[in-house]
Amino acid sequence: MPVENIHAGGAPDPVGAYPHAKRVGSLLFLSGVGPRKKGSKEIPGVTLGTDGSILNYDIEVQCHSVFQNVRSILEASGARWEDLVDVTVYLTSMKNDFPVFNKLWSEYFKENQPCRTTLEINALPTPIAIELKCIAWVGDR
Repeated sequence: MPVENIHAGGAPDPVGAYPHAKRVGSLLFLSGVGPRKKGSKEIPGVTLGTDGSILNYDIEVQCHSVFQNVRSILEASGARWEDLVDVTVYLTSMKNDFPVFNKLWSEYFKENQPCRTTLEINALPTPIAIELKCIAWVGDR
């Protein structure tokens, strides 16, 4: 089965040596996607201390940004938002962030609601509060 690496020009560069996504047959697997802005290390809605630690953040701003980054990768891969079938969500504070995240999720996924698993973790590789790991169905496109 052919495997295709996808590098999405409209999405922020990966923070490591990996592609934005990999297409294997009819499935598209996205690497972890965070809310960073394309072309910079800027993280929307985050205020960092001089040591790089997170002083405060706005989870709503980060959610909108991460959803846009996922959409950019999907489009670069020939997929659509509606093609998402499974999403794993990593939050650094379930107690503080899940209610806002869940409300926004409902707005973004009014029609097609993919399967979802949401986990709280201690930290992510960059000073972000959310990361998504997605699988989409691309069929024979």
